[in-house]
Amino acid sequence: MNLDQLNQVAVAMVAPGKGILAADESTGTIKKRFDSINVESTEENRRDYREFMFRTETAMRDHISGVILFEETLKQKAADGTPLAKIIEDMGSIPGIKVDKGAKDMHAFPGEKVTEGLDGLRERLAEYYELGARFAKWRAVIDISRGGDRTMPTYGNLKANMHALGRYAALCQEANIVPIVEPEVLMDGDHDIDRCYEVTATGLKMLFQELFDQRVALEGTILKPNMVIAGKKCDRQAGTEEIAEKTVKCFRETVPAAVPGIVFLSGGQSEAEASQNLNTMNAAYKEQMPWGLSFSYGRALQASALKAWSGKVENVPAAQAAFSHRARMNGLAQLGTWSEAAEKAA
Repeated sequence: MNLDQLNQVAVAMVAPGKGILAADESTGTIKKRFDSINVESTEENRRDYREFMFRTETAMRDHISGVILFEETLKQKAADGTPLAKIIEDMGSIPGIKVDKGAKDMHAFPGEKVTEGLDGLRERLAEYYELGARFAKWRAVIDISRGGDRTMPTYGNLKANMHALGRYAALCQEANIVPIVEPEVLMDGDHDIDRCYEVTATGLKMLFQELFDQRVALEGTILKPNMVIAGKKCDRQAGTEEIAEKTVKCFRETVPAAVPGIVFLSGGQSEAEASQNLNTMNAAYKEQMPWGLSFSYGRALQASALKAWSGKVENVPAAQAAFSHRARMNGLAQLGTWSEAAEKAA
């Protein structure tokens, strides 16, 4: 493990005004996205969709520090024969790779899931490094019970997921790949923001204990969490100021200062909401935070671009413009300088 190299990559991933494009949708997930615009999910269409984003120079050079890829994409070449990872590198961005095999039912704990993919991971990481990946991502899925019930998440489920994140992170660093650890508390339920705070804080404390136990160097690690936010079905939705205040408070209580950066998942928020909430945190609390606070968005960077593209070559310029706008908005949010006026000036 080369800690200096890992730290250098991790710091670059949260460079001022930049964040990460999560373009690692699985084959099943990207099919759902394409179904929404009536485009068939073929290998060629998936390549063309991702290629136009990676070739959007203003977005990539100015606002995207790294790109999380699905394994298929890491191995793909553009229509002109250039490896997609090489296009990303040429834009000054860092290629990364999703390495988990998905969240599967944890039958000992009905309704809960544990992420699989540790078997053979050491060998896969060596291959991914040779293909150009310098960071990786592993997502754990944490659900909260509905209707005020406090059964989920169980301690056993949290323990299993955080232990897997620790093992994954240690293997990544052995391969000189920066691990993004992603313990996502889902916002699908009817829980309020305080319940989200409680579950998020508990999970993060367990995660960092696992990372310590497994000798993971925090200086070469990036955290990708949810914001502290009410479930989508909750009657009372918190405003951006409350989300920012409670999210930062939660992280200051649980995330060691040695971590170079925190990159949020959007978790079902709209494009504008994800930008505004990140901006509020950076505008109000930047001086209180020992780590950089940025973004690692999928839908919140791509939704408008996907709709504008709709699978047609002639729509690529409009789709690139939409992607550039979202990248710029989130770059401003990372600096704490986003505004509603900038949002509307597309």
